[in-house]
Amino acid sequence: MKDAKDGSRASRAGRTARASKTSSVSSLPLILDIEDFKGEFSFDALFGNMVNDLLPAFQDEDQDPSEDHSSISGTDMPNGHPRGSLDATKSGQKSSAPLFPEADGLLSLFKDACGELADLRRQIDARLDNLKKEVTVQDSKHRKTLSELERGVDGLFDSFARLDSRISSVGQTAAKIGDHLQSADSQRETASQTIDLIKYLMEFNSSPGDLIELSPLFSDDSRVAEAASVAQKLRAFAEEDIGRHATAATSVGAANASRGLETAVANLQDYCNELENRLLARFDAASQRRELSTMAECAKILSQFNRGSSAMQRYVASRPMFIDVEVMSADTRLVLGDQGIQAGPSSIGRGLSSLYKEIIETVQKEAATIMAVFPAPDDVMSILVQRVLEQRVASILDKLLVKPSLVNIPSAEDGGLLLYLRILAVAYEKTLELSKELRAVGCGDLDVEGLTESLFIAHKDEYPEYEQASLRQQYHAKMEELRSGMQQQPESTNASLSRSKTAAVPPSQQQISVTVVTEIVRWNEEAISRCVLFSAQPTTLANHVRAMFTCLLDQVSQYTTEGLEKTREGLNEAAALRERFVIGTSVSRRVAAAAASAAEAAAAAGESSIRSFMVAVQRAASNAAVVQQYFTNTISRLLLPVDGAHAASCEEMATAMSSAENAAMKGLQQCIDTLMAEVERLLSSEQKASDYRTPDDGNAPDHRPTNACIRVVAYLSRVLDTAYTALEGLNKQAFLTDLGNRLHKGLLNHWQKFTFSPSGGLRLKRDITEYGEFVRSFNAPAVDENFEMLGNMANALIVAPESIVTLFEGSPNIRADALRFVQLREDYKTAKIASRLASLAVSE
Repeated sequence: MKDAKDGSRASRAGRTARASKTSSVSSLPLILDIEDFKGEFSFDALFGNMVNDLLPAFQDEDQDPSEDHSSISGTDMPNGHPRGSLDATKSGQKSSAPLFPEADGLLSLFKDACGELADLRRQIDARLDNLKKEVTVQDSKHRKTLSELERGVDGLFDSFARLDSRISSVGQTAAKIGDHLQSADSQRETASQTIDLIKYLMEFNSSPGDLIELSPLFSDDSRVAEAASVAQKLRAFAEEDIGRHATAATSVGAANASRGLETAVANLQDYCNELENRLLARFDAASQRRELSTMAECAKILSQFNRGSSAMQRYVASRPMFIDVEVMSADTRLVLGDQGIQAGPSSIGRGLSSLYKEIIETVQKEAATIMAVFPAPDDVMSILVQRVLEQRVASILDKLLVKPSLVNIPSAEDGGLLLYLRILAVAYEKTLELSKELRAVGCGDLDVEGLTESLFIAHKDEYPEYEQASLRQQYHAKMEELRSGMQQQPESTNASLSRSKTAAVPPSQQQISVTVVTEIVRWNEEAISRCVLFSAQPTTLANHVRAMFTCLLDQVSQYTTEGLEKTREGLNEAAALRERFVIGTSVSRRVAAAAASAAEAAAAAGESSIRSFMVAVQRAASNAAVVQQYFTNTISRLLLPVDGAHAASCEEMATAMSSAENAAMKGLQQCIDTLMAEVERLLSSEQKASDYRTPDDGNAPDHRPTNACIRVVAYLSRVLDTAYTALEGLNKQAFLTDLGNRLHKGLLNHWQKFTFSPSGGLRLKRDITEYGEFVRSFNAPAVDENFEMLGNMANALIVAPESIVTLFEGSPNIRADALRFVQLREDYKTAKIASRLASLAVSE
């Protein structure tokens, strides 16, 4: 379509061009059509068709460019004309022929085309003006039409509004008419019923017991429901009238009316009782036959008598689980078995789970029947569940929870108070689960959780006292068990030991045990779990938890303190042994040998006692850590609801542990006394006067530590191995610092007994170095400084007499102690050292 259209335009353009060529000769007008400029206009096609007749070469080039190029030899000129031969060019110049002869024709053609185009534009402008005028006229007509339509629509809306208002008015009128008709019908019905009720009331207003003449309504079994409804209405009316006249009666007629209605009320009461009994008998018979439809019919009618409470109570009371003695016996056998309470909490818990599961299944079956029979099933379920808890569950709980006396506590062999508490916890937990399941089955508005709590109220009121008494009973039983174990230790073992060692080394049962404290904590943790179970209020729980934790602190403090005190007895006995075998100097060699042997035994007993006490201290610290960890992990968070409870418990814990700390401090001081006593014995027995003198045999001086020093260091290293592992922190630092200071003082006093030669002074310095190396393991800076000063003071025994003053001047901090040391020199008098030191004092 596009090609055909372009072709037709091109042919018209060709005709136009040819007409233009002719017009150049004959002055004919161009023929241009407006349609040529519509749609997809191509100026190239129009121009080409206009000049094709005048420029055939252009037409040939447009049709076949290859042929045009092949007919030209050489290149094109800049003006677009082909280049000919040189002779032809020259010949053309000579003849003065025009270069582009078609220019005049094209110029005339273009001028005519411009004129035609101007005419066409004027035509187009005229047509556009006409179209604008027509559009303006049509737009004016359209706006007028729209305005008329809007006025018509507004009129329609007004008509519809009036119609809607009319319809609404008619509807309201119809509704009022309907209400009036319904009210009139209701009034008519009420009047009819009132007439009937008055008639029935007159029948019941006859003499008492004269009910023979009653209407058939009250004797027809098929109309029992209607008769019950009428009777209840008559009773309500008569009783209301009697009550009103009883307070406002002012005339004899009113009084007579009241007496008449009283007769009607009495007759109605008799009739209702008889009717209710008849319905209950029918209900019971239907219940025996499991005729649910009849039961439902009777229950519906009986709901008009006291809201059906008689039928509800009758049905619940007739359930086998409340009246069958065998069921109750089976419950007891299922829970207690053949062993009774002694069966244990676990067995009783399993029995309660089985019993409660059976109760839930029974209640679910009864719930299905109740839903099908009673018009108010929630009320019946409330009565049923209450009866289950108050009778069946309470009966088994009374057999389980026999509260023991706190005056005559049952023995631990029979389970003690702990058995009662564990059974109480199991029963409470299982019964709570039962109450939740009963709530899920359905129990109406019954507060089943509150009713469950009331079953245990007598036990929960005194629970904290029983729990604390149980913890004390368990503690006393454990202590008795430990004492019995110590008493049952075989006597042959003690007989094989020497008498002194037996007195000093405590048996293993006397040692503090972390296991025992862990067991005490476990008892307390179990008690706390029961507190959490029984205490719903956070404040109450916090108070109970604090009481239990205080009991734990008392027990751990007592056990740890007694254990430390018992271990201290070994230290006391070792000290007594040392004093027992102290002898004078003027004794026979045999007596001295026996005393030395006894002293060795006392020293072994002291060493063993120190080891035992260090182990006891270590275990006491472990026990305190166990209690602290238990407080952090379990107790502290439970005390938060009560202000100040946490801080008070921390203070109680510190106070409870203070007695054990005091015993430990006394024992550690005794350990230091025992260590120093043995050090003094070793120094006294092993240190020889010749150790610090020049050898008489002329041999070279021995620069090794003395035998006494080696023995003392070996003894302390051996004994303190236990202290390094048993003590820690500040306790370890204080103990070692005190021991180091005592050792420093003891060595000073010991060396005051000897006289030193220069070589002896060197050996003394070697001993001091050995002692210093040993005490460096104490990590006590003050002790290290003391022994360093000892080494400096030993220089006063080594230097030449003339250098002593220089030594003292260079070390003024050791001058006072060094003055005592310098007097121990063997040349102190011969070298006139005193006068030299006097000159030092004068110079100061």
